[in-house]
Amino acid sequence: MGAFSIFVLVVVVLAVIIILMGVKSVPQGMEWTVERFGRYTTTLRPGLNLIVPFVDRIGNKVNMMERVLDVPTQEVITRDNAMVSVDGVVFFQVLDAAKASYEVNFLENAIMQLTMTNIRTVMGSMDLDELLSQRDKINAQLLGVVDSATEPWGIKITRIEIKDISPPAAMVEAMTRQMKAEREKRANILEAEGVRQAQILKADGEKQSAILAAEGRRESAFRDAEARERAAEAEAKATSMVSEAIAKGNVQAVNYFIAQKYVDALQKIGSAHNQKVIFMPLEATGVIGAIGGIAELAKQATGGGGGGSAPAGKGPWEQR
Repeated sequence: MGAFSIFVLVVVVLAVIIILMGVKSVPQGMEWTVERFGRYTTTLRPGLNLIVPFVDRIGNKVNMMERVLDVPTQEVITRDNAMVSVDGVVFFQVLDAAKASYEVNFLENAIMQLTMTNIRTVMGSMDLDELLSQRDKINAQLLGVVDSATEPWGIKITRIEIKDISPPAAMVEAMTRQMKAEREKRANILEAEGVRQAQILKADGEKQSAILAAEGRRESAFRDAEARERAAEAEAKATSMVSEAIAKGNVQAVNYFIAQKYVDALQKIGSAHNQKVIFMPLEATGVIGAIGGIAELAKQATGGGGGGSAPAGKGPWEQR
C-alpha cells in the first residue's frame, strides 16, 4: 500500500471521527446544554442532534423529569415556644435547562436549603396545635413561598409535604393527659345531657298523665252531675205524681211516699259501720202496714184495685 493510500485512509478515519464527534443522541427525559468556547449557545432536545466538533461542547446534562428530595429532620421552635422535630419531601421539575444550569450552582442543595429555611419560618409562626392539625395549610404555604423563590432557576416546585412532626416526649405525655381529660369532659357532658333528657321526658309523661287524670275526673264529675240531675228529675217527677194523687184523694200515694223515706232511713241506719246497737221504738205492724200501702199502690198503678181502698195496716203516722 502506497503512501497516498495511507493518507487517504487516515483522512477517512479522521472524517468519521469528526462526524461522530458532531452527532449527539439525547435520551428521552434529558436535555443537554451546548457551550461554544465556554459560552452557552443552545440546548439539545431528546433525539439526534448535530454540533460543531472542536468548537462546541456539551455543558450540562439536565434531567427534565420530576424528581424528589428528602428534607432532613430539623428542630423547629413554634410560636408558643414548643420544640418539635420536622422532616419532609420536595417534588420539583426542571422546566428550563439553561437556567437550571447557569442561574444556580448545586441546584438540589439550593432547593433543599431554601425549603428547610422556609419550614422554620412558616412553622415558627404557628402554635403547636396548628402544626398538628393544619398540615394542608402548612404544605400550601410552603409550596407558594418556595415555588416563587425558585422560579428564576427555571424549575417548578410541584409539591411539598411535611412527613412527620414529632413533639418532645414530655409534651406528648401532656397532650395525652389533655386529650383524656377532654374526652372525659365530653363523656360527662353527654351523660348529663342524657339525664336531663330523661328527666324532661319523665316530667312530660307525668304532665300528660296528670292531664289525662284531670280529664278523667272532669268527665266523671260531669257524669255524676248528670246522674244526680236525672235522679233529681225522677224524684221531682215522682213527687209531682204523688202530689197529683193526693190532690185526687188517693191516700195510698201518701203511704207510698212516706214508706219509701222510712225504709231508706232504716237502710242507712243499718248500713252504718259505727252503729253496733239499733233502737227501734217503732211497731212492726206500722212497717208492715206501710209496705202494704206500697203494694196496694202498685196494684192501683197496674189497674188491679180501686183508687181509695184502705191499707192493710196502719202506718206509723196514723198512731199519733
